[in-house]
Amino acid sequence: MDTAFLITAFVTMVVIIDPIGMTPIFVALTQGMAPARRRAVAIRACIGAALILAVFGAFGEAVLGFVGISMPAFRIAGGMLLFLTALDMLFERRTRRREGAAGRAEEDEGDDPSIFPLAIPLIAGPGSIASVILLTGQHPGIAGLALVLGMTLAVLVLVLVLFLSAGLLERALGRTGINVTTRLLGMLLAALAVQFVLDGLRGVGLAGP
Repeated sequence: MDTAFLITAFVTMVVIIDPIGMTPIFVALTQGMAPARRRAVAIRACIGAALILAVFGAFGEAVLGFVGISMPAFRIAGGMLLFLTALDMLFERRTRRREGAAGRAEEDEGDDPSIFPLAIPLIAGPGSIASVILLTGQHPGIAGLALVLGMTLAVLVLVLVLFLSAGLLERALGRTGINVTTRLLGMLLAALAVQFVLDGLRGVGLAGP
């Protein structure tokens, strides 16, 4: 077993996915949800991200190439989608939608952030997908794929643990703290979205360093 490669793969995925930094975003996106529904969203998001990363780890750029999509184009598309979510957070449209549904017995199933934007592009975004592709390229074959996916799964388990304990963070911040945090994270998400787009443009030679 290549211990150095395992450490490299784990550290790379932790840095790219950033479980600690993702937790406040999860709190903001699931604000007002019942604990059971929040747990379901966390589990679906992590399972969805694991499946997406496993597909890209196994098939790499062939998945995008099969449908004629380059990695720069994927970065640009992910950035645009993430920017729309950032606008929702900045202008509290998501919060108002939830408050309007507060009197109903169950939240609208259509307002489910588990797959978008949590699973993709926040967890399984262009950065983590590219990292999985590059890591499996360093260790080709079934053994290398198993090592990379194993380390990726370990990071996603850490993400899930932090997501499931997000209620403690929400109670510590309070409603005002959550609203302020949501706005700040909306700004950060908007900047991240723009960075995704710039990286994509740079990849096709349309933006400077």
